[in-house]
Amino acid sequence: MDAHNLNLPEHYINRELSVLEFQRRVLALAGDPSVPLLERLKFLCIVSTNLDEFFEIRVSGLMQRREAGAGTSGPEMMSAQQALNEIGIKAGELVAQQYRLLNDEIIPQLGDSGIHFIRREDWNEEQRAWLRDYFRHQVVPTLSPISLDPARPFPRILNKSLNFIVGLDGIHAFGRPCDRAIVQAPRSLPRLIHLPPGLTDTGENDFVFLSSIIHAFVDELFVGVKITGCYQFRITRNSDMYVDDEEVDNLMRAIEGELASNRYGAAVRMELAHNCPDDLARYLLDVFELDEQDLYRVEGPVNLNRTLAVYDLTDREDLKYPPFTPGLPDVVLDTPSIFDLMSRQELLLHHPYESFSPVVDLISRASKDPDVVAIKMTLYRAGEESTIVDHLVAAAQAGKEVTVVVELRARFDEAANIAFANRLQEVGAHVVYGVVGFKTHCKMTLIVRRENEQLRRYAHLGTGNYHPGTARAYTDYGYFTTDDDLTEDVQNVFLQLTSMTQTPPLRKLVQAPFKLHDHLLRLIENEISAANSGGTGHIIAKINALVEPEIIHALYRASCAGVIIDLVVRSICCLRPGIPGVSDNIRVRSIVGRFLEHSRVYYFHAGGKEKLYLASADWMDRNVFRRVEVCFPIEQPQMKSRLMADLDLCLQDNMGAWELQSDGSWSKRQPGPGEEPVSVQYSLLEQTADQRLSS
Repeated sequence: MDAHNLNLPEHYINRELSVLEFQRRVLALAGDPSVPLLERLKFLCIVSTNLDEFFEIRVSGLMQRREAGAGTSGPEMMSAQQALNEIGIKAGELVAQQYRLLNDEIIPQLGDSGIHFIRREDWNEEQRAWLRDYFRHQVVPTLSPISLDPARPFPRILNKSLNFIVGLDGIHAFGRPCDRAIVQAPRSLPRLIHLPPGLTDTGENDFVFLSSIIHAFVDELFVGVKITGCYQFRITRNSDMYVDDEEVDNLMRAIEGELASNRYGAAVRMELAHNCPDDLARYLLDVFELDEQDLYRVEGPVNLNRTLAVYDLTDREDLKYPPFTPGLPDVVLDTPSIFDLMSRQELLLHHPYESFSPVVDLISRASKDPDVVAIKMTLYRAGEESTIVDHLVAAAQAGKEVTVVVELRARFDEAANIAFANRLQEVGAHVVYGVVGFKTHCKMTLIVRRENEQLRRYAHLGTGNYHPGTARAYTDYGYFTTDDDLTEDVQNVFLQLTSMTQTPPLRKLVQAPFKLHDHLLRLIENEISAANSGGTGHIIAKINALVEPEIIHALYRASCAGVIIDLVVRSICCLRPGIPGVSDNIRVRSIVGRFLEHSRVYYFHAGGKEKLYLASADWMDRNVFRRVEVCFPIEQPQMKSRLMADLDLCLQDNMGAWELQSDGSWSKRQPGPGEEPVSVQYSLLEQTADQRLSS
């Protein structure tokens, strides 16, 4: 097919609409009766959190483009207004489904299981008295109800905070009529109040929403005035951080300033109680300069993600996924020192099935080992209380050369990253804040150790973050090596990040933003050449997102040449599979389950030589052009076989996998007649359990 025809707009899926399709797949887990009940609630709340970020970043960007009068963009050639119209419809359907699941399935079934959310109309006299006392002593002192008056501007509403618009009828204390007021609930207040066991005969797990308490007793805030209505609402604001790369002279100060201002960015969405009168809804829309399509009416708590507190407030392990203990290969258990192990062989770990502890142990031992002279590390996300940062601090205090490349612009982790960067600087570590204009997203550690009068390098490379918490929830690979070529490449990339100079030609690492994009296109082109010559062409990629147009175009060309292409894409996929004459040979799957699929693995048949890579990069414009990423080959035969087995499980999965259709919709895979059920996540969990038993 003519290359131009491969680039037709109808051959591409809009990125934002693909994001919403991913949320639909996550929401399906909240509606799956085979998933434990509290986990279903968690998935429901995860969708809410994801939608918050979607509106804060993606929708806000579309609104800015619309206001700027921008035309169509992206390979699908959709205008900002067209995208916003589609988002309004699809996001509205998602939100409606969320609250149907909450009200019709999850809350009733939790009640049947002994966890109750007690509505105002169901409070008995004793409960009402206790809750009134709670309101007066725990809530009222934190509130500042504001009557709206010509002399008073509408109060500033914090991003994603819980608020109430109150209808009033009467004359206030200073003799003027009042008809509206705003009550803002501070974030310090819990959104779920756990009732004392003595107040109910239904058990120990009875809860009342803070919004219900404020609704019930709001009249006590407006003495002498009639309350005509009280309705909760929540505003989502633009939270995309803008730092002018040309003007900034201190990145940390610039980001700290943006963090403060982002709490009150432009409004992009309003969630409002379903029963709020239209006149009040229109009033609020006018105040926040929003359109009708930006309004989402909800029947339940507007801050749905805060409902997840019940997960930790109840001791009900029977309603959660069974706990598991990550495994460790025997070779790790049998070797007292990670340095001894790495000096003998390479190591590949698959988290969370295998423990993240060897990664932490590597940094811990390096911080204490008198023979270690230097530690270099990239930190994109590490968490607010990071044991890895603690070990780096200890290493610096022990006099070792510690260099940490901190990415301050890791979205929504900026404050935590600033905090641990300050800690490291205070003890004398060399802290570098990435590269202006390019996020440092690669995951690398280099340890330099003096052995027999010479320096030896030890490296860890990963597909995920150095965050022990997410290592239990995200699937990622971690690779430990002393390979001379690879560790020298890692050393040179660190030198580049600190000195900003060019690296010598890298021997094994492939780095973005310099070489990765061209390298991927060349690997795809090699598969096309093999297929055109009558040989086998096969590509497998497990990534989080596929957006970059040139890569998609190359995959279409490969499909036309007869290359078999299997893509496992967790969330965003702008490629359309199954288009006759364009993408007949491309299959796209997405695996959604207990763990967040996060690892990036690339496979190319390469004329039978089979090239396998692990990487920090997805196939997106930002990853290949605007981030510092690394891609590294896995060459050891046993490790390659293991990665291929994992990929094969992904392709066989018929329990947690969805398949992308050419119209952009996703269909859940099911075991066919006589076909065994296969779940890659459960299979790997079972392998971990077998590994522990055999040990």
